[in-house]
Amino acid sequence: MPETERTESGPETGPETGSETGPETGSGAEAGGGDVAAGEVFAVRVRATWRAIWQLLATLILFLASAGFVAGGVTGGASVGGVMFTVLGFAGLALFGTGLFMSAGGMLARRPVLELNGDGVRRPPRWPLPRGAGRTLPWADVAAITALRRGVGGTRRGEQDYIVFLPTAELAELARTSGRPRLVALTMRDVPATAEAVRWCFAVEQGWDATLPQIVKEARRRRRVPVIDRRTK
Repeated sequence: MPETERTESGPETGPETGSETGPETGSGAEAGGGDVAAGEVFAVRVRATWRAIWQLLATLILFLASAGFVAGGVTGGASVGGVMFTVLGFAGLALFGTGLFMSAGGMLARRPVLELNGDGVRRPPRWPLPRGAGRTLPWADVAAITALRRGVGGTRRGEQDYIVFLPTAELAELARTSGRPRLVALTMRDVPATAEAVRWCFAVEQGWDATLPQIVKEARRRRRVPVIDRRTK
C-alpha cells in the first residue's frame, strides 16, 4: 500500500488522500523505531496569535469596566441604581476575571495540547490543572492512526481536520471501512461505541505549531502503526 506520510519538504496538506500505511513486520511493529532518542518528546503547542491577544485585551477591558460598575454602585449608595450597578459589577468581575485568569495563564504556561514520547501518546491537562493529571495511551495499545474531516466547506465554520489514535482493532476497522458520515462518531463524546477513540481524538487547529503530516511522521518514528486517511473518501 502507498505510504501516507510525506517528507517535511513536501506539501503540508496531510497524509495522501485515501491511502493507508500497513504495519511493519517483525521488529518494525514494536514500539520505538530505533531512530528516536530515548526520552525524546515531540510536543505540539498552540502559537500565540493576534486573535488570541485581542481576545485577551477585550476581556481585560470588560474586567476593568466591571470594576467601574462596582465603583459607580458604591458611590451611588443604597439607591436601587447603586445596588444594581454593584451587583452587575461583581458579576462581571467574577466572570471576566475568571476568563482573564484562564486566558493569560494558559498563554504564559504554554502547555502542549499533544505529546508523543517513548511511552506513548500523551494528552496533557489544561492549565491550571497539575501536569500529572494528563493521560497516556501506550504505543502497544495504539492499533492505528486515522485522519478525518468534519464540517462543510464554504460555510462560516468551514472544515476541521482531526487526528485520532485508535486504541482497538475494532475501531481501526471502523475507521477503515465505514462511510464518512459514520466517521464523525470518532469525534463525538456521546456515542458509546466510539468513546474509547474520543479520548485520543485531537482537533488540528490552525494555530498549532505542527502540521498533521509532521505529527503522523513523529508518531510513526516511535511505532510503525497503520495510518488511515479518511478526510476525502
